[in-house]
Amino acid sequence: MSRTFSTSEAARILGVAEPRVRRMVRGGLCRPTRQGRRYAFSFRDLVVLRTAVGLLRAEVPPQRVRRALSALRHELPAGRPLSGLRIRADGGQVSVRDGTSAWDPETGQTLFEFDAGEFEEQTDRLGAPQPGPRVGLLQARREFERGLFREQDDPAAARSAYRRAIELDPDLVDAYVNLGRLAFEEGDAREAARLYHLALERDPDDPVVHFNLALALEDTRGVAPAATHYERALELDPGFADAHYNLAGLYRKLGRDGDALRHYLEYRKLTEI
Repeated sequence: MSRTFSTSEAARILGVAEPRVRRMVRGGLCRPTRQGRRYAFSFRDLVVLRTAVGLLRAEVPPQRVRRALSALRHELPAGRPLSGLRIRADGGQVSVRDGTSAWDPETGQTLFEFDAGEFEEQTDRLGAPQPGPRVGLLQARREFERGLFREQDDPAAARSAYRRAIELDPDLVDAYVNLGRLAFEEGDAREAARLYHLALERDPDDPVVHFNLALALEDTRGVAPAATHYERALELDPGFADAHYNLAGLYRKLGRDGDALRHYLEYRKLTEI
């Protein structure tokens, strides 16, 4: 089964706020599956959302974005390679292209171009490294992105890429987070918690890290320590729907039914479609 991404992971990858990801889904720009009441984004969903973010930043009207993404989804059936598909925007006009074929024939000078193949290797476009310490930081980012897109087909290669990224930039929080998540998915909650603690040493105010650490602590230290980190995640990001949902479950186990109901209602409000 292909790897899926939570709303918080999708937001981190796309570089946007989690509520914006949900708004794009509610607006019909993407159609992720669900795991219970939670969204589960595939890699193809991330391609669609990345395209949507780029087009909206290029001030393309939302109606045209929906039309373009509808064509994109149509051209991305299961098993189809992503590398040939492009969306172009010029002055609010959008065209979807696959090789020499085009949809919605509004063409002209390209102001925004998204190449789904380049998304996987996006750091190849960073340009020539600058002299000095920045070289290592750019290389670290490149290794991180390489690891991100190897996760689906080669988790071992992904882990190696993340470790190389950390060697090049010991403060690259996202690399610790993704290594921790891979460890957790393989059943090693203790290693995951260790990596999340290392991430928090570098960025103590990242709500996603607190959320992931809480998941690991549920399996290693129990309900109360996990609840503490869900609470901290919500202090930092009150709109973190999944944290409300998980904390509601822990409060029920702790006998705090009133608090559990409050967080469950907040979760429903944030995820209501």
